Amino acid sequence: MEVFHARPRQTDNMNRIVFAAFCVLALLVLACSHPPPGRGAGEVESSSTSQVAFRVETVVTNVEVPWSIVWTPDGRMLFTERAGRVRVYDKGKLQPQPLFTVPDVEPTGESGLMSIALHPHFSTNHLLYLSYAYRTDNQNVRVVRYREAETELTDRKVILENIPAAQYHAGCRLRFGPDAKLYITTGDATRRDLAQRLDSLAGKILRVNDDGTIPADNPFVGQQNARGEIWSYGHRNPQGIDWQPATQLLFATEHGPSGFDGPGGGDEVNIVEKGKNYGWPLIHHTQTGAGLESPLLEYTPACAPASGMFYRDTQFPAFRGNFFFGCLAGTRIIRVVLDGRRVVNQENLLKGKYGRIRDVAEGPDGYLYFSTSNRDGRGSPAADDDRIIRLVPVK
Repeated sequence: MEVFHARPRQTDNMNRIVFAAFCVLALLVLACSHPPPGRGAGEVESSSTSQVAFRVETVVTNVEVPWSIVWTPDGRMLFTERAGRVRVYDKGKLQPQPLFTVPDVEPTGESGLMSIALHPHFSTNHLLYLSYAYRTDNQNVRVVRYREAETELTDRKVILENIPAAQYHAGCRLRFGPDAKLYITTGDATRRDLAQRLDSLAGKILRVNDDGTIPADNPFVGQQNARGEIWSYGHRNPQGIDWQPATQLLFATEHGPSGFDGPGGGDEVNIVEKGKNYGWPLIHHTQTGAGLESPLLEYTPACAPASGMFYRDTQFPAFRGNFFFGCLAGTRIIRVVLDGRRVVNQENLLKGKYGRIRDVAEGPDGYLYFSTSNRDGRGSPAADDDRIIRLVPVK
């Protein structure tokens, strides 16, 4: 087992400089690349392992890094743009004006307006939640609850703030669990040591009540020098979470090292359980260690998993109960077939066709939707990027 120790600030600063240089080099490479070839104009693609054919249809065009997609009970699609806008797609049209623009968002690098989640009782209370980066003396992430009025968001309430962030590794996915608690993924803010520190919210999956209070059954409640919001720790930058329908196990995707903080690759899918330590930075890739959880799945070279969801509908019977996530650097959707905790098989969908893929979501029509992230500074956008695209079964 390779053991890491907290490093002095001077070394951390050098690592950030190296990472910045790496990003500049990556951008120079991208400048010579070509837009993704996929048109999203009804072309037929298929799953190689399940013999499922589907049409690829573009739904929304010319938006800016759509990060997170949800649907209201009345069928409207709400999605976030990283620059700070909450957009509405209704009755086949993208509304020209945002429902809301976050006034204090910090949209640099990988941060900005990230996730949106609807309260489990949204149909009656109209509450929704946003996570976004903001800046005071330092960059942090805040989770805020709003109430949707007819044409705006009102009744702002801060659920949680001062979550450490940085230009990179800011998290931050929101999703309500089957227990009606709000789960929040956080990145390590490029400070690896924070992921192991129970007095920090960075590098964790958090669990809070819908009003931001701390559930009494969280694992570290009452423990000295530990934040009660923590559900699990030792994470680098998880950005996708969902619960397996048959077992209610929590699955999460997580970005592995980027070269400046460890060998490249090592992206993960984990089964996340109460109070457990998922190892970063003490272990990574397929390493093991006493008291540390190794990933269920590991990806080297990196695929950059940016989301995660289980398919529950019947429009794609062969996909029911499967786990899907979008890949940024990997430019594909990965489908994982599971039997409880056991991986049966997995396959790549749409590899290289539509560029960087971020969110993957199940619509109320039972179709699979995904968003591109080709305008995030690391892709080569097509003329109508960024897009929200759907997969429609061919019957």
